[in-house]
Amino acid sequence: MAKKNKKSAAAEAAAAAKQKEEEEEEEEEEEVEVEEEMELLQVDVGDIIKVKQILDETVAGTFISEDLSAHGEAVQLQEEYTNDNIKLLLMALACGFAAVAQFGLAADFPKNRMWLGVCCASYFCISGILQLIMTFVDKDCIMMTKPLTDPEAIKLVKKGGNKEMNKYGIRVRSQFPRFSEFYTVILEFQGKDPPSEFVMGTWSVGQFFDVDGFFDEEGVMLEIEELYRRFEAGKFDKPDGEGGSKKRKKSSKKNN
Repeated sequence: MAKKNKKSAAAEAAAAAKQKEEEEEEEEEEEVEVEEEMELLQVDVGDIIKVKQILDETVAGTFISEDLSAHGEAVQLQEEYTNDNIKLLLMALACGFAAVAQFGLAADFPKNRMWLGVCCASYFCISGILQLIMTFVDKDCIMMTKPLTDPEAIKLVKKGGNKEMNKYGIRVRSQFPRFSEFYTVILEFQGKDPPSEFVMGTWSVGQFFDVDGFFDEEGVMLEIEELYRRFEAGKFDKPDGEGGSKKRKKSSKKNN
């Protein structure tokens, strides 16, 4: 009986050791997968347009992530696509006129030159309207969000300090002046009569790119999360001349 108990105990110990080894192997495989997923993006830091594009895409991606808010998944932002849809519609319409002029009317020229002229004029007019929208309406905006609609989310945000996120969405702006090393993100209310309350963060791009051009995406996301949480808490910056924005920029330079 004692021998049988010893055998069963030894078998259990062997099974436990085997299970432990399997768990360790699984953990190692998961670590390898995480390391593969964390592969850094490399860009030419001399290409200012590409650098800004990557920074803007990371900022926009951060705003639709689940853990952006200080309240966790209870507060989720939704991107506003209305302006983008209008621009896509105008683009499609302009391309339609161009296609008709090129493939439908050009063969019978000059018999139908009047209709050909109408299509060409329509193409250039719509393209001009699209350019005006991008220049004077979008400006430096990279994305917009919808106002909060979930009652629980509205309650949490109002309790945190921001009383108007259920009335207005957020307009996310970015600035990266030519020949400058500083990248700026501004969050303000979308649709509110100016001047709107805002928060602003400015960082040196050297904080997110090393000398070889490897991009620290997680570092950008952490900075944007902190910036958004200031906005969510109602801790707005003051306009230039009152010491708010300049002070924020100076502290950002100091951190770099």
